[in-house]
Amino acid sequence: MLKKLFSREDIDNAVKKLASLIKRDFDDEKIIFVCLLKGSFMFTSDLVRCINNPSRVDFMRVSSYGNAMTSKGEILITKDLEENIEGENVLIVEDIIDSGLTLKYVSEVLRKRKPKALKICALLDKRARREVEMEADYVGLTIDDGFIVGYGIDFAEQYRNLPEIYIVEKD
Repeated sequence: MLKKLFSREDIDNAVKKLASLIKRDFDDEKIIFVCLLKGSFMFTSDLVRCINNPSRVDFMRVSSYGNAMTSKGEILITKDLEENIEGENVLIVEDIIDSGLTLKYVSEVLRKRKPKALKICALLDKRARREVEMEADYVGLTIDDGFIVGYGIDFAEQYRNLPEIYIVEKD
C-alpha cells in the first residue's frame, strides 16, 4: 500500500530551493551534473532546467539494492561517466541518501579523478539508516525512515512513473 509523502508542489519547491543554492555557490561557472541512475533521472532533469549555468550532464549507474528494500552493502558501478571531470565543477545528483554507502563510494571514486569542486545534491535525506558518515552539500527534503517510491525512485523497477513521492506501507 502506498501513502503520499510529498506532493508535486513539495517536490517543485525543493528543486527550486536547491537550484537557487547551487546557482549561488557556483555563480556563473560551468557545472557537470552527474546523475546517479536510475532513481535520480527525474530529479536531475528538473534541477538542470532550473539552473542556467553552462552545464553538461553525465550518468553513472550504481547499484546497491537489487530488488530488495534494504541495501545489500556492496556497491557496483554498472555504467561509468563518459566525461573527463578533471578540473571541472562536479555536482553528484542523488535521489536519496539512505545508508550513505553508495554516495561515499561514488564521491571517493570521483575525487580521485581530480575535479575542481565536487559537491553532492540529494533530493531526500533519510538519516535513520545511515551506516557511514555522509553529508550532502544540498538537501531538498528529509524523511525519518521508510521505503519510498515515485518521482523516479523505484521498488523492483516499479513506481518510477509516479509524479509524487510515496512511502510503501507493509500490509
